[in-house]
Amino acid sequence: QVQLVESGGGLVQAGGSLRLSCAASGRTFSRSSMGWFRQAPGKEREVVSAISSSGGRTEFADSTKGRFTISRDNGKNTVYLQMNSLKPEDTAVYYCAATSGYTIVPSRYDAEYYYWGQGTQVTVSS
Repeated sequence: QVQLVESGGGLVQAGGSLRLSCAASGRTFSRSSMGWFRQAPGKEREVVSAISSSGGRTEFADSTKGRFTISRDNGKNTVYLQMNSLKPEDTAVYYCAATSGYTIVPSRYDAEYYYWGQGTQVTVSS
């Protein structure tokens, strides 16, 4: 069993930065790929970024490449999303997710993630 708790969301002006954290409980964290997803009002949930269990492989949505960075600290059971050059269209609820088992390649598809956090709101004002 893995429990995920996101933090770090908030209100920021366009061009600003935020760092999201996702703290995980459970012994399987280091084996899980981790993903960040977001959902804006009236829109479907979409992938933001994902990272493999070792941290050696990452995936990014086209809209976040070059602006966002994902990392993880398996010693602290935490995954991070550093968001720079934020835009109003980045406004959404951001969710952390974990796969139930080991995967080599971090998935961009939410159906492959079993554990989900409660979400944290990110609002970017223009």
